[in-house]
Amino acid sequence: MRIPKAIQNVIESFERLPGIGPKSAERLTFYLLHVPQGELDRFALAVQNLRKDTIMCSSCFNIGETDPCFICRDPQRNQSMICVVEQPLDVIALEKSKKYPGVYHVLNGKIDPLNNIGPDEIRIGELLQRILNDELRITEVILATNPTMEGEATAMYIAKKLKVQSDKLKVSRIGRGLPIGADIEYADPTTLERAMEGRSEY
Repeated sequence: MRIPKAIQNVIESFERLPGIGPKSAERLTFYLLHVPQGELDRFALAVQNLRKDTIMCSSCFNIGETDPCFICRDPQRNQSMICVVEQPLDVIALEKSKKYPGVYHVLNGKIDPLNNIGPDEIRIGELLQRILNDELRITEVILATNPTMEGEATAMYIAKKLKVQSDKLKVSRIGRGLPIGADIEYADPTTLERAMEGRSEY
């Protein structure tokens, strides 16, 4: 069966998204065929403005609408406590727990030698520089990378670097409320709350 070019183009676009296989791409495309044109236009506009209406925070490297982001400029946040995460989705997950009072640092990746991603390819250098800034007076860094092999390696690497940089800085690892191999972004708020409360010092 020959598929119309317009449908094939959308199917191929969906297939390029992570976690979307050919069957899912086809289902999504044919679903959109039955959506009113007005909704399709709003969907297309939202995708079109995704990059234009967002910006990376120059302090924590989270994605927001302003620079600095709303978390970094919130006077109620504890600026002496930094939680280090792999991705912006992890910030969203931790914020849902409503139990973490500090600020964040988003690595935008993890150390992964098999995919040629080393410490210089993610935001570790910026984290170390941020902590060196005396004005911020950082007292604790919480390493909340995912409990995977790569996440653990990333946390260990950062902990060693921080210990060399300052022997007064408290460096802790998020607690084991998370199962090994799980991603933070998929954890429920209660699990994340227990993981944050059960963090241990490196």
